[in-house]
Amino acid sequence: MKFANKVAVVTGGSRGIGLAIAQDLVKNGAQVIITGRKQASLDAALASLGERAQAVAGKLGQPEHDDALRRLIEQEHGGIDFLVNNVGMNPVFGSLADLDSDIARKILDTNVVGALGLSQMAYALGMRERRGAIVNIGSFAGLRPSAGIGMYGVSKAALIALTRQLAVEFAPEIRVNAVAPAAIKTDFAKAMYEGREAELAAAYPANRLGVPEDVAGPVSFLLSDAAAWVTGQIIAIDGGLGLVSPEG
Repeated sequence: MKFANKVAVVTGGSRGIGLAIAQDLVKNGAQVIITGRKQASLDAALASLGERAQAVAGKLGQPEHDDALRRLIEQEHGGIDFLVNNVGMNPVFGSLADLDSDIARKILDTNVVGALGLSQMAYALGMRERRGAIVNIGSFAGLRPSAGIGMYGVSKAALIALTRQLAVEFAPEIRVNAVAPAAIKTDFAKAMYEGREAELAAAYPANRLGVPEDVAGPVSFLLSDAAAWVTGQIIAIDGGLGLVSPEG
């Protein structure tokens, strides 16, 4: 139980990649707090996570949500060891030339500013003293241009830059890393692969799309003592796509 007595927060933990990460952390002994917009989805996730999991419902960055999360960490756990910034949004598909500026701000606020805010909270709630770790969930779209999801990619590129900056500023007590998944089979990404999965998978040397568990394992590694000398790094979880991508 490599994470016994550790307290972890996983944002967007009610389904998909976030839930897979939370499940892996619980399996390895951690106490996990998941966040998400909908209480019903969180309740379903808690049923699969068991007694070492708790949840806070609400929108990341809103005072009611963030204050509730802070109180839970302080009052019941006395601090935090791990943070996984997994929340992300991409409400549009199309060219940046046609993107509404309000939507662009909303994407950046959720995907970047939200991660910064929770990282600041973790720092203030004892992660430094506990010599903890943060993992940000980036995207392959933050490493290479990706058609149709340009602003999402811009936000994830900014998240990668934030990862490196925090790795320097929070050192040496807190390690900060990121992963950059390519196409993962989740509800969030379903519009990209539904009905054409075999066609998309053929572009990957691994000859398949990813699944949430493909991300959970590397995240657990980066949080663990096995990665004690790893910080400021971005691990591509892409089935080899970056090796053959025409953009690369």
